[in-house]
Amino acid sequence: MARWLLPLGSADLATGGAIAPTPHVNGCLNAPMRPLKPPASATIDDFDRLDIRVGRITSAEPLAGARRPAYRLAVDFGPAGSRTSSAQLVATYPDPATLVGRLVIAVVNFPPRRIAGFESQVLVLGALPDDGRIPLLGVDTGAQPGDPVG
Repeated sequence: MARWLLPLGSADLATGGAIAPTPHVNGCLNAPMRPLKPPASATIDDFDRLDIRVGRITSAEPLAGARRPAYRLAVDFGPAGSRTSSAQLVATYPDPATLVGRLVIAVVNFPPRRIAGFESQVLVLGALPDDGRIPLLGVDTGAQPGDPVG
């Protein structure tokens, strides 16, 4: 039986070990996911250098001139003010209006990048499934724009 068709929780019969979790549909494994980075390949100091914050999307519109379909987002970080982001979310969220009002997670201390003449100041975070969609990471009730993530 092929590895990606084994039921969840199955063992690798060739090596006797467990198979790493992968995306699944209806209880069966799909194609193998990207491997995890090796242990100790990053430190807590690496994580501490990132300033990751909760933000609220206040506007989303198509980014004209981008090589890949993208939106230009305005994201409110509460007392820290508003920042802009270019995000390739069109395949996942075809209607940009559905993004407005969402709480998102973003890295706010990367250097700005120019995308199709637009200054992208923050990196809004999303999952990267193999199907090409980018579902945004979000937060539960209680978080506010500007709250740090750790």
